[in-house]
Amino acid sequence: MSITADDLGHLFFTVDGDGPPLVLVHAGVADHRMWDTVTPALAEQYTVIRYDLRGFGRSAPPSGPFSEVEDLRLLLDHLGHSRVRLVGASWGGRVALEFALAHPDRVEALALLSPPWPRYDWSESMVRYDEAETAAIEAGDWDTAVQVNLDMWLRGPARSWDEVTAGLADQLRDPMRTSLLNQAATGEHSQGPSAADVSTLSVPTLVGIGLLDVADFQAIARRYAATIPGAALVEFPTAAHLIALDTPVELVAALGPFLAG
Repeated sequence: MSITADDLGHLFFTVDGDGPPLVLVHAGVADHRMWDTVTPALAEQYTVIRYDLRGFGRSAPPSGPFSEVEDLRLLLDHLGHSRVRLVGASWGGRVALEFALAHPDRVEALALLSPPWPRYDWSESMVRYDEAETAAIEAGDWDTAVQVNLDMWLRGPARSWDEVTAGLADQLRDPMRTSLLNQAATGEHSQGPSAADVSTLSVPTLVGIGLLDVADFQAIARRYAATIPGAALVEFPTAAHLIALDTPVELVAALGPFLAG
């Protein structure tokens, strides 16, 4: 476990295993620990690098304007890796995609799990979720804000809590609360997604989607798979938005041949 620092704060990261470098970028409602279950299997073949984005987990919230893509580049330079495999979940998937668009020569392969599409025309259910989260945050009711996000991103719209693996909600509460507490600072200072055309991406790409996820994200995943040249789409029937938490064994099985190829 290590920390790299600059004028804006510090980034926390971990390195496990040995082999070609593989970077895992967490979702916007989690931190590097969302990959705990898949890391041991991946570390048998790769040097697995996980880090907390600014304002998440053990990384400091940003104190000024920053770029998630530049943060990732600086981290890879710090670790001495010129070319890596990248896997990103949700917002982390968009960060990974932006990095691959900006630095295609540094990405061997790219896996995007339930990534968002910038300026997407969200459904009414997503608008209601956003309104509920905003109301809870404005009221200072962090427990409710966390529960709103657990219902949306962990349980999902298609199942009951009885169908969610026991312990996952408790595992997510702390990192989710941290992300919500730092959300304003992160949103204010983040450079955000670029206007780059994803159809120009030349990196081998896999797009993953849970079939229990919000309908918007299922549509977005299929849009990415149709737009990125040569991209493969993998569906996870028993996963909602956070595939690495719901179906870690199936995810490792899907990533294995793709990353090796």
